[in-house]
Amino acid sequence: MRNLNIDVKTLAEQNITKIVVEGFLDAHTVPEMEKVIQELLQQKKYRIIVDFSALSYISSAGLGVFMSVIGDVKNNNGDIVLMKMPPKIYKVFDLLGFTEIFSIVDDEESALKVFK
Repeated sequence: MRNLNIDVKTLAEQNITKIVVEGFLDAHTVPEMEKVIQELLQQKKYRIIVDFSALSYISSAGLGVFMSVIGDVKNNNGDIVLMKMPPKIYKVFDLLGFTEIFSIVDDEESALKVFK
């Protein structure tokens, strides 16, 4: 069975939340990711960095999690910054035009700069 591990940390700097995802983000694991994101939004945490360095696979359902909330996040002066994206994951985002919607960066320092 393909699993998804999610680690959520609040960074002291600028009240930013960092989510590290590991494994497979697909139709079976999407509810876990949705729950994490919805909890952040309920807490009015709209400054989110997602670390994809250990993500092996993302399906259209996984992409949908981020697409479904990006408008709400941006309407609340926040953003979702995606970082350390493996090339095969980036290719999916690029093909679907999501690189125009999301800030995608190589490292945490660059991710933090998006919020300054």
